[in-house]
Amino acid sequence: MYFDTHAHYDDEQFAPDREELLQALPAAGVELVVNPAADMASSRAGRELAARYPFLYFAIGVHPHDTENMKEEDFDELRALSRDPKCVAVGEIGLDYHYDLSPREIQKKRFRQQMELARELGKPVIIHEREACADVLEVVTQYKDLRGVYHCFSGSWETAKIILDQGWYLSFTGVITFKNARKALEVVSNMPADRLMIETDSPYLAPVPNRGKRNDSRNLAFIASKAAELKGMTPEELAALTLENGKRFFNIP
Repeated sequence: MYFDTHAHYDDEQFAPDREELLQALPAAGVELVVNPAADMASSRAGRELAARYPFLYFAIGVHPHDTENMKEEDFDELRALSRDPKCVAVGEIGLDYHYDLSPREIQKKRFRQQMELARELGKPVIIHEREACADVLEVVTQYKDLRGVYHCFSGSWETAKIILDQGWYLSFTGVITFKNARKALEVVSNMPADRLMIETDSPYLAPVPNRGKRNDSRNLAFIASKAAELKGMTPEELAALTLENGKRFFNIP
């Protein structure tokens, strides 16, 4: 059984068949899914989806792309949403210097504020980092009391060691099945198995052999198979390991 620790089922790409797809996941071996937030609307949408599907949980927060639109009063709504028992994390939050859709100083301000919110709520954080490695590390290393996961990790082993030494987790997508994924493969091979999680980042980053198509949690088998190869495990062992790691990280019974 698989745990998709990061899948955006509120995304508009799922509008035509969302209900049918979600209903099909348990029969496909998907035991749990976390739907992370990208903005205030998706924080609300995640809660609505989690209320309808027993296997689906959600996170709250604002992605760096949308931080320019964030208001101070949004933090009160995030606190209210966090009281739902199926809210398991704050995220995805962080910094994205690739697109710079929000000014960097605003990204940094809202990132720190949401880290403080996670500390206040006692929730783990889901980190998004793109072309902002040093600035994200500067923040997260100041929050050693928080649990965190870098989602879709693609950094170096040197960076991974800093994150792992803090007791944090790393999560990997279908990117590890791509031919150019050298750094991620090195990290998966070398990292402690009890800190490894897998995700689809649906509807994005479908693994080989479905690269370029809309992604969903049924593709976890391809990611698990590649990670198992790197860890010297069977796919079934890898699936069980990452299921337990995810449940422990998100505090899901």
